[in-house]
Amino acid sequence: MNSGKVSMTHIEGEVVKEDDRYTVRDNTSLENLVVSSTRLNPNKSTSGHKHDGQEEVYMFMEGSGTMWLDENEFPVEDGDVVLIADGVFHKVEAGDGGMYFVCVFQGKRETS
Repeated sequence: MNSGKVSMTHIEGEVVKEDDRYTVRDNTSLENLVVSSTRLNPNKSTSGHKHDGQEEVYMFMEGSGTMWLDENEFPVEDGDVVLIADGVFHKVEAGDGGMYFVCVFQGKRETS
């Protein structure tokens, strides 16, 4: 396990997803938590997904857009924090300027 300081705008770690929509980077230095950052390009969205047995915290650092939690849609912008309960579907769409957010979740990233 590695403890230490990282910047919210550069969490370090490896690129785990990258395409025309976004770049996702995971810092897996801790045993039980993953700190992940997403640079979401303008007017693009994440795929949307849910996790059974895993809660998440999203912290919006730059830009603005829209977030969905199950059927609830609401605006998000830099400075917002969204708490995502176990099993709740979540999706983010960036506005015209794109956005950057950091997510923290317990366990390991599920790959499917």
